[in-house]
Formats: sequence, structure tokens, C-alpha cells
Amino acid sequence: MPIIRSAKKKLRADKKRRSFNSKLSHAMDSSIKKAKKTPSEKNINEAISVVDKSAKIKVIHKNKAARIKSALSKLLTKKEKSIKKTKNNPQKNRKKVA
Repeated sequence: MPIIRSAKKKLRADKKRRSFNSKLSHAMDSSIKKAKKTPSEKNINEAISVVDKSAKIKVIHKNKAARIKSALSKLLTKKEKSIKKTKNNPQKNRKKVA
């Protein structure tokens, strides 16, 4: 335990900071998992928002945030491409007439 008054204050501040950072880190991890499991636009935007917040207060590095956001946006475009393929391919829905 610290003996000096300023060291005691720093210990209190560090505990508060650590608890806030861990809450934000867990929220970020869970929102990313949720977005990867069910990649909807709402889930991905929520995850990107949490990642931006954690990068802003330096819980994670800004380059790591960029990598995560890139991976999440790729999930969204992949989903959009699969939807377009099913809509643009009417041959699967047609009945063959001989």
C-alpha cells in the first residue's frame, strides 16, 4: 500500500480508470461478437461506435480500431452481396418447361 498522500490518490484514480476501461473493453468484445454472429447493419454500427469510443479514450490503439472496423464493414458488404445474388438470379425460381 502506498504511504505518500499523492500515491494514495493515484491508486484511487487508477482503480476507477481500470474499472471503466474493463467495462468498455468487455462491452466492445461482446458487441463485436454479436455483430460477427448476426451481421446486421444495426449490430455492426453499434460495434463500430463502441470501438471508436474505446480508441478515443485509448483503451485500444487507433490502428487496432481501424482493423476491427474494416473487418466489420467487410461482413456487411459480404451480406449485401449474398442478398443481391439471390435477388438477381431469377433462374433458380423459374420452372423448366420442356
